[in-house]
Amino acid sequence: MKTFVFPGRYGSLERISHVIVEAATTAGFNDADVYAIQTAVDEACSNIIDHAYGGQDLGDIEMQVSTSHNNITIVLHDQGRPFTPESVPLPDFKTDLQNRKERGLGLYFMRKLMDEVRFEFSEEGGNTLTLIKYKDKKG
Repeated sequence: MKTFVFPGRYGSLERISHVIVEAATTAGFNDADVYAIQTAVDEACSNIIDHAYGGQDLGDIEMQVSTSHNNITIVLHDQGRPFTPESVPLPDFKTDLQNRKERGLGLYFMRKLMDEVRFEFSEEGGNTLTLIKYKDKKG
């Protein structure tokens, strides 16, 4: 397992993406899965900056990456505000784009792109998001 710490700012997203692409490629994921993993992590980190910290440079994002013969696991940890994933409604895809609320798409995409998405929250210890992608979907 490798651990990285990035400043919670949008400028860190490119470096985070580079680490994820390198790890997923080295682990043997195909291009489509590498893109899915990269997209999910980018969305998760953007949500940390936006929602947990409420803006840039208000905290760090700690990222742990581990791979095995069959999966990649990315654990993101922050010290920001907790939230309840169940309180985020599913996106409304029936309403035309101009009238749609923008909330909830990131969480929806993370869940669609990754095989496992787990949240843990602690008032003292911050927030932990675990994202797992399997090479063979049997898990």
